[in-house]
Amino acid sequence: MKKAIVFIGIIVVLVASAFIYFRFFYTKSFSPEATVEFKQDDVTISVFYNRPYKKGREIFGGLEPFGKVWRTGANEATVFETNKDLTIQGKILKKGKYTLWTIPGEQTWKILFNTETGQWGIDFNGAANRDPKNDVLVAEVPSLIQDKIIEQFTISVEKMEDEIQLILLWDKTVVTLPMAVTSR
Repeated sequence: MKKAIVFIGIIVVLVASAFIYFRFFYTKSFSPEATVEFKQDDVTISVFYNRPYKKGREIFGGLEPFGKVWRTGANEATVFETNKDLTIQGKILKKGKYTLWTIPGEQTWKILFNTETGQWGIDFNGAANRDPKNDVLVAEVPSLIQDKIIEQFTISVEKMEDEIQLILLWDKTVVTLPMAVTSR
């Protein structure tokens, strides 16, 4: 009886180890981690995300369906952090750490900032692992289609004239969210 319990315990540990390896290490080899950091004066904005590849697939409207919440990358939920309050479409995003989610559309996208952090980007059913009651800001922006194909999903944060822009690029799609540091 004691040998059976030890054997079952060893099997459980091996299965759990294989699951952890697959989920957290093996999958990252297909969508490597990246951190984008924007610094200007006393403003710091960083975005931690994983960068999947197109690999000949139809991305928006295919792999990532229109109208469905996307984790905005791969693996863990994308994390957006700011050390200053930001104004986005007339709404205030308080300084802090958020997960960044998107809802792709054919002509417009919704960009959602959510206070829950640290979670894997999807649940075991493949749905976005986001609790909408923790959304603190939702912005809707146009999406643009360009001729150039971007093979690997890319996020950048750039200074453009009087504003800061969060830019999402993948396949032929470009989505830009203008923001400004909130003056007090």
